[in-house]
Amino acid sequence: MKSFDDELHSMVLSEDGSYTAYSKEYEEHYHSTRDGALNESLVKHVIPALGIKSGQDEVHILDICFGLGFNTLATLYYVKQNNINSRIHIYSPELDASLIRSLKNFTYPKEFDEFRHIILELAETGYYDDGLWHVEVFIGDAREYIKKFENSFDIVYQDAFSPRTNPILWTKEYFSDIAHLIKKDAILTTYSVALPTRLALYENGFHVYTYHTKGARKSTIASLTELEGFEKVDIKHKISCNPHAEPLRD
Repeated sequence: MKSFDDELHSMVLSEDGSYTAYSKEYEEHYHSTRDGALNESLVKHVIPALGIKSGQDEVHILDICFGLGFNTLATLYYVKQNNINSRIHIYSPELDASLIRSLKNFTYPKEFDEFRHIILELAETGYYDDGLWHVEVFIGDAREYIKKFENSFDIVYQDAFSPRTNPILWTKEYFSDIAHLIKKDAILTTYSVALPTRLALYENGFHVYTYHTKGARKSTIASLTELEGFEKVDIKHKISCNPHAEPLRD
């Protein structure tokens, strides 16, 4: 197998024993090396989202952005491990075409071994469908891609590079677009707990919650519908304590 490492990416071992990668362009890892690549995908995105949505006949997921594919693959892993019979549709934009082609050389955790054929198919064609699972990877601008949809998604994995390095996918206007393409009771998950991110969600009508789970740092869950069983963030109090705080803007 050829090496995954190149002039833009290098593999890095994270603390749960799974590999992530470092982007030399964005100067960030694709996952928290402390929380672990596989662990982060499962506990910050897949488990809370599918814990709410797995009873549906079909689940439509927007994975922002595809990257190494951990959120998508962890979704399929969780679905299979828990005998979830929902038809899963995953749509994911990714700007870096060379990264997608190189995934066939990436060292994935053993939990993904049974999905090796899916990884290879996505690396070659950006498309996979077996009648139960449907995955599409779109190469290009995520902001343009999401304008194709309206009231379509049950889940959004908001997992772009950080607001510091990739602010265009964290602005108030971006989350306005997200609000238009999701269903009213959709779930949005993100690792970001930054106040500007939460303000951008709040100002677009989202209820914002802090998600706690064993083995990972806090993250954020949001929905246009109020959720039960999660710790709601008192945004008004946060604003009173931080009167100059503002969401990012385009």
